[in-house]
Amino acid sequence: MSAATTFFGILFHVAAAVALLGLVWRVADYARTPAPLKIPTTPAPATHGGVALRMLREVVFFESLFKGNLWTWALGWMFHAGLALVLVRHLRYFTEPVWTWVVLAQPLGVYAAFAMVAGLAGLWARRLLVERIRYISTLSDHLMLVLLLAIALSGLAMKYAFHVDVIGVKAFFLGLMRLDWQPLPPSPVLYLHLLLVAALMLLFPFSKLLHAPGLFFSPSRNQVDNPREARHLAPWAARLEER
Repeated sequence: MSAATTFFGILFHVAAAVALLGLVWRVADYARTPAPLKIPTTPAPATHGGVALRMLREVVFFESLFKGNLWTWALGWMFHAGLALVLVRHLRYFTEPVWTWVVLAQPLGVYAAFAMVAGLAGLWARRLLVERIRYISTLSDHLMLVLLLAIALSGLAMKYAFHVDVIGVKAFFLGLMRLDWQPLPPSPVLYLHLLLVAALMLLFPFSKLLHAPGLFFSPSRNQVDNPREARHLAPWAARLEER
């Protein structure tokens, strides 16, 4: 077994554990955080069904961003939609046999990668060129965009510029999942791509990228607008009242 196979095998086991455990820990922390005030952003739904519909529109269509800034919405939606399709396309490396809907998504996944790059480039340009956005941007904001852009570009490079044994790559990842390690095909571009992906997995639970699950715990989005009909009482406050 080559040194690269051993290195990336250990790296991805560690990265997957950190990403999963870190995500569970952060989500649990979000769930424990009290929401003592009724603060839904108005106009807000007055029923739980309305809240569910609002969350669906927010997750799928980025409704509040659409109302706030059309250019940012277009770039952000382009990136996220492209990323979703690219992830679906990559499921072929982790399933055998490959699911039918994943097979059907393969051609779309290629074009989605270009949409992902265009969206990321536009979002990064926004942070560099728009003065008020540049003022509030931190180094980590730029580094995350560069990391995501590098992952997308290295993936496209393997598709169009450098030949990579994708069958061997699939065997490697299936072997990791089954604890039956298989050799990783030698390729500098593949090694770079995998290093960047592992870095993203390790950073994800501790970065601003965690806004994905965090959205569901936002009191300005997940609360029913019924302060006159029902008293809002956080669980910790209810326990104090019982004493």
